[in-house]
Amino acid sequence: MTQFQSSPSAVPAQASVALHTGRTVGEISPLIFGGFAEHMGRCIYEGIYDPESPLSDERGLRLDVMAALRETNYRIMRYPGGNFVSGYRWTDGIGPKAERPRRRALAWRSIETNQFGPHEFMEFARELGTEPMWAVNLGTGSIQDAADLVEYMNLPTGTLYSDLRAANGHPEPYGVKYWCLGNEMDGPWQIGQMDAATYAEKAVQAAKLMRWMDPSIKTIACGSSATSMAGYPDWDMTVLNQAYDQIDYFSMHHYAANPYPTISNTEGLPLDTDSYLASSIHFAEHADTLAAAIRVAKAKNHSKRDVHLCWDEWNVWYRAKGGDGDWSEAPHILEEEYNLEDALVVATWLNTFLNKADVVKIACIAQIVNVIAPLMTRRDGMFRQTIFYPLTLFSTHAAGHALDALVRAPMRDTKRYGGVSQLDVSASFDEATGQGATFLVNRSQTEALEVTVTWENGAPQAITQAWQMSGPDPMAGNSFDTPDAVTAQPIAAPVLDGAQATLLLPPLSFTTLLSQHPQP
Repeated sequence: MTQFQSSPSAVPAQASVALHTGRTVGEISPLIFGGFAEHMGRCIYEGIYDPESPLSDERGLRLDVMAALRETNYRIMRYPGGNFVSGYRWTDGIGPKAERPRRRALAWRSIETNQFGPHEFMEFARELGTEPMWAVNLGTGSIQDAADLVEYMNLPTGTLYSDLRAANGHPEPYGVKYWCLGNEMDGPWQIGQMDAATYAEKAVQAAKLMRWMDPSIKTIACGSSATSMAGYPDWDMTVLNQAYDQIDYFSMHHYAANPYPTISNTEGLPLDTDSYLASSIHFAEHADTLAAAIRVAKAKNHSKRDVHLCWDEWNVWYRAKGGDGDWSEAPHILEEEYNLEDALVVATWLNTFLNKADVVKIACIAQIVNVIAPLMTRRDGMFRQTIFYPLTLFSTHAAGHALDALVRAPMRDTKRYGGVSQLDVSASFDEATGQGATFLVNRSQTEALEVTVTWENGAPQAITQAWQMSGPDPMAGNSFDTPDAVTAQPIAAPVLDGAQATLLLPPLSFTTLLSQHPQP
């Protein structure tokens, strides 16, 4: 990280953040700090699971990768797809490894060896200490296939599939709670694409059958694959209206890009970093639209149940295009290389999750290793990409309730969003521990910002720690040769002056402050 050096003659712009630990948005669900592991490229094979690596244990799990994943403290993990799941036969991945079939995985034109399957994933999740979230195949799969998988994973022995699980080495039920009803079923790229009404009917019937197997499960229905889809948000309204009383969460997907926040139309367009750094405007609008759709569906169904948002695919993705694995095992596809501006966008995305904590209750970054991921591996090592650092700081320190921060800051013009605040902020407070956390992004490429943070209902006892990542080059990133070029570094915590603290935010920076407050 390059430290910011201010010019002696420069007078930074001024901004303020007012916090009150009793003025909240909503309770922060720890499940917003989730990941996504798909059988895609090198996420599973040569990522999580690599028996050929000297860094793996006797089960084939990469020990260095597991340690880094624990740092991020993922609370939930979506599996096994993604597009992959719409052609996946879960029975291929159970039983003796030598007898498991090799198949073409049509979604990514690769060869699936099935050496990593349901039992291996559950062992991985247990080792990581994360909640598993299973997606069922509603593409080529039937509602009976989905119910059979619930039986296999969750029922006590005494029936066909629960006894088969026991015969495969796990007599006790796994107790998987969260279940995705398919993946991106509106997409023309999806195996088994269907229209909204057809999908909703299949999702309803699958959910009914799965709940009859295990009434304790929570289900997640597919929303539109992206806000750029022609059917958005009509697809979402149709599915919500039809399936509302059979689901607990509603899925949303989005990938940010510079110059434009989709993965389909950036070719040949000039970079627009100012608009890119303001992408949280789009993120917030997306969440607001679907939250409104949920409220309308609840009213139309005269329902007493609440459905929340599950942002189970999100990340930056636009440079590493093309998912053609050329029918190889663990193809090197979609291995995005992240930079400083990507890390800042990820930080503003996490700010959005906190600022929408009343409606966003699950979120899974796509993905966790190698494929559009915070971690990159080779057989003999790994490094942390820039986006690793904001993800880990939020996951480690944001807890309790999200605070409704009052932010006053200069406005900056952007081509895509018009005037946007230079400062993007979220904050949390955990009454149980007395710890507060404030997360600040200075979006400007050139202008420092002097920020005064005020705690309106009384001073904290101390500002205990602070971290910052910044630098003059938004395109700077990490690599195997320079793994620590752009990281979050500890900085001196600002001094409290009564109930206020003032700090200087360099251009292109993300800063985290921890504060300790009196406990009741």
